[in-house]
Amino acid sequence: MLVTQIAGISKARYRVSLDGQFAFVLYKGELRQFHIKENQELSEEAYRSIMTQILPKRAKLRSMNLLQTKDYTRKQLEDKLKQGEYPAECIEEALAYVESYGYIDDRRYARDFIEYHLQGKSRKRIEADLMRKGIAKEIIGKAFDELENLGVEQNEVTMIRELLRKKKYFAETATRQEQQKMYGFLYRKGFQSDAIGKALLLDITSNSV
Repeated sequence: MLVTQIAGISKARYRVSLDGQFAFVLYKGELRQFHIKENQELSEEAYRSIMTQILPKRAKLRSMNLLQTKDYTRKQLEDKLKQGEYPAECIEEALAYVESYGYIDDRRYARDFIEYHLQGKSRKRIEADLMRKGIAKEIIGKAFDELENLGVEQNEVTMIRELLRKKKYFAETATRQEQQKMYGFLYRKGFQSDAIGKALLLDITSNSV
């Protein structure tokens, strides 16, 4: 393999291209360690050492450092490692490593997220937020089921009424125009139509809005 480019990212880190394709990022000391220079061949042995020892270890340490400060979904952590330009196989090895110790667990993340936001966001909004974080809809559904089995449930009508109280909206005296505006606002927040109707004292079946 021919080292076709060594491009500096910082004083200590460099992007290395082999045979015209980006391969990995190394530190200055590692370039010296493996005798990596532009327009020179990189031995198969050196390449294997970098790909199976140096970079996987670094990706695992990076993952552990990130997880010390906050929880990540598998997808979020994968994206962080991609930003660090680790090779795909090294990223997968690092993810499998932290996953094997339970440091990342999408179902646990979803369950904790749902429980925290259950009384402040609609189910649809929670589902959308979790899916944006890379959690599969099936996992989200199971997390909701687990919480419901524990007696942790959501009452959207109560949530909407509390939101209306904070916004100083009075369903009993609201005009049709005010009802329409509030209905649209609540629907965009992901609340179910029947829950909105009950909270706004509307007859949904008669298309009153």
